[in-house]
Amino acid sequence: MVPDDGKATLVGRIWRPGIGPAVVRLDGDAVVDITSRELPTMQALLEADDPAAAAREAGGDTVCTLAELTACSTEDAGADDLRLLAPPDLQAIKAAGVTFAESMVERVIEEQAAGDADRAEAIRARVKSVIGDSLSGIEPGSDQAMQVKAVLQEEGLWSQYLEVGIGPDAEVFTKCQPMASVGSGAAVGLHPVSSWNNPEPEVVLAVNSRGVVVGATLGNDVNLRDVEGRSALLLGKAKDNNASCALGPFLRLFDEGFGMEDVRRAELTMRVEGQDGFVLEGHSSMTKISRDPAQIVAQTIGAHHQYPDGFFLFLGTMFAPVKDRGAPGQGFTHKGGDVVTISEPSLGALSNIVRLSTECPEWVFGTAALMRNLAQRGLL
Repeated sequence: MVPDDGKATLVGRIWRPGIGPAVVRLDGDAVVDITSRELPTMQALLEADDPAAAAREAGGDTVCTLAELTACSTEDAGADDLRLLAPPDLQAIKAAGVTFAESMVERVIEEQAAGDADRAEAIRARVKSVIGDSLSGIEPGSDQAMQVKAVLQEEGLWSQYLEVGIGPDAEVFTKCQPMASVGSGAAVGLHPVSSWNNPEPEVVLAVNSRGVVVGATLGNDVNLRDVEGRSALLLGKAKDNNASCALGPFLRLFDEGFGMEDVRRAELTMRVEGQDGFVLEGHSSMTKISRDPAQIVAQTIGAHHQYPDGFFLFLGTMFAPVKDRGAPGQGFTHKGGDVVTISEPSLGALSNIVRLSTECPEWVFGTAALMRNLAQRGLL
């Protein structure tokens, strides 16, 4: 579940029975509650001049072991049971889309197929006969990118996905509301209207209100391919549903041993294990991202847009599954009970079970509830 290098500064959030949400630090196998009047929230910690130093120096009480916390963090955990929460609290949850050439091709196919998985295979062959791997290595917004755009327009294959993939402006959208993401072990949700969907394994940056990247974690940007494929205007419905955003297990803070260069070299693996015996394995290499992470951050925050509580930013994925699960040519889609595990050596492993959004616990503990809880505990 956690990095294997033994040097990481790891922080997160847990639910403490009878108390509520707590900011924690991982000391070896000990989960230490560092919540205080100075650090009542993850947002407060990430606003420190040096969050890693602030986390390491904070006093606290050991709550449990990592093994105990992991064992408690399941979809069966009750509302007041010990369990992992997603690392962010007050931060906005943003996501960048179409940042990898490989998944960009699949987005074009989704659009051409209008969300119909039956049509996707034939369209995939046509699109790739024109695009192939020619988009790999193209700098978005460059003269070369504009030349490719002209060729694709002549072929009738220009798309809104290609516009944000190789054009000057990145796609950055709101994945979910603050406090709405779920942690490792919890169920992730699919809207019941969807019959073609997939996980999206991604590195997620933690950015403070000053636009400084202070850490990274893992995320599952659950996606409804059929809904988004019908219309890009349905992106909100495709992306933001009950329990459709998973983050964790912990946030690795930037320090002398880990930083943005490590994010740029990150190698993600993903495994989906179905109750029907189906297994899907995938890989996403940050070395193949089309836009540098720092550039995506700069397009998200600045004079044009402020985030006073900071934000977490999904960086996108090159993973777009095409392995058939059912009928030939229909590709992959989730089934209830799938277990999705996303891992990266420097960030650990995020694991969740797939359910319908209507079957996942309702989201009831929002920002107002957090403020009331902290006030009652004398932390505000």
